[in-house]
Amino acid sequence: MGQLVVTQNCTLDGVIEALDGWFDPQGDDEDTSDVLAVIQQQMAAQTGFLLGRRTFEDMRGFWPAQTDDTTGITRHLDEVRKYVVSRTLTDPGWENTRVLPGDPVEEVRVLRASHDGEVGVTGSITLCHALIRAGLVDECRLLVHPRVLGRGRRLFPDGVDVRRRRVGAEEFRAGITLLTYRPTVG
Repeated sequence: MGQLVVTQNCTLDGVIEALDGWFDPQGDDEDTSDVLAVIQQQMAAQTGFLLGRRTFEDMRGFWPAQTDDTTGITRHLDEVRKYVVSRTLTDPGWENTRVLPGDPVEEVRVLRASHDGEVGVTGSITLCHALIRAGLVDECRLLVHPRVLGRGRRLFPDGVDVRRRRVGAEEFRAGITLLTYRPTVG
């Protein structure tokens, strides 16, 4: 059985939506090499990558076109098995991609049961909300940026009471903190 791991960049007030450029992975002026090293370790552990259609199309439009891959992100995204949840997408147009056309929760339930290893999810806010509501998320990794935005969509949908226990906390030079949570047992 696979493990479903949601990794999100978020503000102090829990916003994960990339409004007003608060999160630009290519444009940070601060030294985030220590954050990148941890992200590279996490990518190496992934045997699958799950995305909603909009996030998939955004990533497909950006990452394959990158020619300077000093971070290894482009190579990873080209090589990892990608799963895109979509009822409308028929031709993904990105190698190693499989479209999951049915009910998102059921598709991911089957994927999680049949996939060996870690399946990562990032972005894909609507999909993450559905997976959290269904109790399918095995781990949340939150890269918390020292910023309060005051508006925007958050990882945890309104009205959902999700109990988690913190299993890790790591601080980085740029003021970003990685918080790792798993479901509370019992």
